[in-house]
Amino acid sequence: MLVALSGGPDSLALAAATAFEAPRAGVRAGAVIVDHGLQAGSTDAAARAARQAIDLGLDPVVVKTVAVGTEGGPEAAARTARYSALEGAATELGAAAVLLGHTLDDQSETVLLGLARGSGAASLQGMAAVTGLYVRPLLGIRRATTVQACADVGLEPWLDPQNDDPSYTRVRVRRTVLPVLEEELGPGVAEALARTAEQLREDSEALDHFAEEIAEDVVEHSEAGISLAVRSLEVQPAALRQRLIRLAVASEFHVSLSRAQTLEIARLVTDWHGQGPIDLPGFTAARSGGWVRLAAAGTDAASARPVYTP
Repeated sequence: MLVALSGGPDSLALAAATAFEAPRAGVRAGAVIVDHGLQAGSTDAAARAARQAIDLGLDPVVVKTVAVGTEGGPEAAARTARYSALEGAATELGAAAVLLGHTLDDQSETVLLGLARGSGAASLQGMAAVTGLYVRPLLGIRRATTVQACADVGLEPWLDPQNDDPSYTRVRVRRTVLPVLEEELGPGVAEALARTAEQLREDSEALDHFAEEIAEDVVEHSEAGISLAVRSLEVQPAALRQRLIRLAVASEFHVSLSRAQTLEIARLVTDWHGQGPIDLPGFTAARSGGWVRLAAAGTDAASARPVYTP
């Protein structure tokens, strides 16, 4: 396994804990440091983190330098470059897992940001403890604990100046919004947000499971795409109906629908009054008899026959 090490207190505490526990569990543990090159001295900070990892006994220790793009804004672009580098390092070194130092504080910030965006249960679930290659062992631990853990073992973490830059939304949430909530509502807001994320994740996983089980009774495949049985959809609770629509679209067209797009398709089931086809990214949706037919762009969704242009 590899620890994703920035040199900050969270990932440094995780690196120290991993270096202590891995040999006792018979597991080889290394570290990967990603240098984003976004600020002066980033190369020195990465080299320092690498030395700390080596001193802790982690092996192998690698530094990956990345070029950060601009798509999605600075935070999203840096995250994309970072995860690409982590995945590449894991592949090169044959690592079974990459450990990330996200704490309960990070989780509560993520949930609050999702709530502010109104992006639904998917965002309010926060981060999962395990997502494929990535494992987050510290999600139940406060950031103050990782800072104290570093001090207790004599480790001096690197303090990223960007973590105090109010131009970043997450920094404003961390430095301003959460403290105000704690002051006005009382202590325990961060823990409550993390508990909410956990409960929503459990509910969402259950609903996804039910949707996958029901899908066989709802979906019919055709040459042009797929069809969804109106009668089977209309008897489902809204949460399941929307999930079935998103599941069908994602599996057939590899498109992730927004809530507004999902509800437009659902209206062909629940609010049908003769409206015409709906154009969506890569496909169209249309009501035809007892079916909602989803067809690839360039075909007639209502008839599921190719559309020929003279």
